[in-house]
Amino acid sequence: MLPGAPLASLVMYPGAIAAEAPTRPAIIMAATGETTTYAKLDALANQIANLLRRCGVTPGDHVAFCLENHPLFLPIAWGCRYAGAVFTALSSRLTTEEMVYIVNNCTAKVFITSAYKSDQAVELLERTPNVSHRFILDSATRGHESMKDAVAAESPEPQSNRVAGEDMLYSSGTTGRPKGVKKPVAPEPLETASHPVSSLQRALFGQTAESVYLSPAPLYHAAPMRFCMGSHVIGSTVVVMERFDPEQFLEVASRYRATHTQMVPTMFVRLLKLPESTRAAADLSSLGSVVHAAAPCPVGVKERMIEWLGPVVHEYYAGTEGNGFVYCDSDMWMTHKGTVGQPINCEVHICDERGLELAVGEEGGVYFAGGGSFEYHGDPDKTAGSHLPNGWSTLGDIGKLDADGFLYLTDRKAHMIITGGVNVYPQEAENVLTMHPAVADVAVIGVPNDDFGEEVKAVVQLTDGVIADDDLEGELIAFCRAQLADVKCPRSVDFRAELPRHPTGKLYKRLLKDEYWNDRAAVD
Repeated sequence: MLPGAPLASLVMYPGAIAAEAPTRPAIIMAATGETTTYAKLDALANQIANLLRRCGVTPGDHVAFCLENHPLFLPIAWGCRYAGAVFTALSSRLTTEEMVYIVNNCTAKVFITSAYKSDQAVELLERTPNVSHRFILDSATRGHESMKDAVAAESPEPQSNRVAGEDMLYSSGTTGRPKGVKKPVAPEPLETASHPVSSLQRALFGQTAESVYLSPAPLYHAAPMRFCMGSHVIGSTVVVMERFDPEQFLEVASRYRATHTQMVPTMFVRLLKLPESTRAAADLSSLGSVVHAAAPCPVGVKERMIEWLGPVVHEYYAGTEGNGFVYCDSDMWMTHKGTVGQPINCEVHICDERGLELAVGEEGGVYFAGGGSFEYHGDPDKTAGSHLPNGWSTLGDIGKLDADGFLYLTDRKAHMIITGGVNVYPQEAENVLTMHPAVADVAVIGVPNDDFGEEVKAVVQLTDGVIADDDLEGELIAFCRAQLADVKCPRSVDFRAELPRHPTGKLYKRLLKDEYWNDRAAVD
């Protein structure tokens, strides 16, 4: 059992934990066992905050970092928070074009990356003019200072009168390019500033200073980063998997006696596909809360997870926007199968396209009221488009409420694809593929995939005279991957003589999607 004891008071940052339990592990890297104690995490956060101050970062200024699940990922996030910075974590799977857009859009003064992204970091040099200081972990790269050397030169003593920084993560909402989700929060002292999810971790999932939180997902996503930092507010130990592997997950959970974890449904599927003997051999008796979110979970998959692990499976529906939170535990779900839960810090309303509220059981847009406000950075039109005149806001999903107030999601954001818990916005791939000389028209849609829930498919109408074949399919996929992260690109291409468009130009994607999903339903 890892060392840990309940703290005497509610604390809001790792330095308070370090004062009472300096040797307690704060971060353990699953593959290597590399451990960062709370004392070390607090010292690193102070050094990074002092470095950012030397770089001219004052409270409210922006910092961006693009990292894999690196041992310094969470210390850097905490250093930004200690410095009062607004920090943006970028996916390590982004292309250079995507990185350039976000770094410029968030007006980052400082950019931090690792050797893993060094080639792209050099490509950013001439294209991100607002960045005044650039740092790289693990190796020397042109135009970048060594993060290790720069941090080592700074004092671990805290700055005075610290203001807590906040994350500004990017979500595409319902359409278009990614948007920075900005929360209108008043500056608060670091020592007393609330953290967005730590109270939920305590109240709903029973997390304490003695808990071991196993994080198997990429930290640059909103939920993994926020829940890991929330765990540090509580005083828990966070075990970080460098990447998800189902057998390694079982081994790590057993070895560290994990008490809490958060997953996406595709991880459930991969675990359930392991041999029964492999799953039976794993000792998961320490797990008290297995939380899932980010994508719909098939009823049969969730039933099997509860049968295997017991009534420790929790689900929530929420977004990076933080405008509402819907929750259910295993018992609630078993009596309302298919639900994502009931609202616990907000109201949920189902509205038609005019914004009028619908009756129980009717499907419409899912809107939150009273759960928190947000805006999309630098995009008032998209902010307005996600709100009704009365202030209710939506993530763009379609759903219904039952008579007991449980929410069921019956459709996705307008055209969004959720593959393995990752949101993919098909317009980006469509914009790329449209430029290929062989393509006359294209629709990118999500189609069924047993492992990932959905996979990305392109349906293409070819230019006159072009012949469809396997070589062209491969060429189109490669063309897209050269310009976008592979997760956003089609895994397959189907060819059609004509796509279903209205004379006004509107593409009827639903007609295309229904063909694939209806075929799947017939097979099931």
